[in-house]
Amino acid sequence: MKARLIATGERAPKWVAAGFADYQKRLSHWLPFELVEVEPGLRGKGRDPQRAIEDEGKRVLAALPKNAHVVALEVTGKQWSSEQLAQRLEHWRGLGRDLAFLIGGPEGHAPEVKAAAHEQWSLGPLTLPHMLARLVVVEQVYRAAALLNNHPYHRA
Repeated sequence: MKARLIATGERAPKWVAAGFADYQKRLSHWLPFELVEVEPGLRGKGRDPQRAIEDEGKRVLAALPKNAHVVALEVTGKQWSSEQLAQRLEHWRGLGRDLAFLIGGPEGHAPEVKAAAHEQWSLGPLTLPHMLARLVVVEQVYRAAALLNNHPYHRA
């Protein structure tokens, strides 16, 4: 099983890229984890925000691996503790499919992207910058993998 984080937005700040790379490396022997950045839709004065959402949605769907189990990050999704996420990861492993986590643009996911998702995951009621959400996702997936492998990283 491999995992892919498909995230709308480009050019992560150095601290985000470095943090992501650190957890990606830590995860590599348990779960290869790839970041795919999707170009955001054009926004601004005189531009239709709905068009931007639709354009992003098309690019996200095009980046999905075939037959992947899709988990969309969504404020209205299910909130899991780290232990519950480890249980979900174990379940996903049992499916025998690759994983795709999706982070949308500023207005969220296009309806077609939500429809393609098998599950929706909420990181909680806080509003996080999308670049920070990338780090939270990869760190929590690492924590879940560490729990499943009896690694001492998680101490609760």
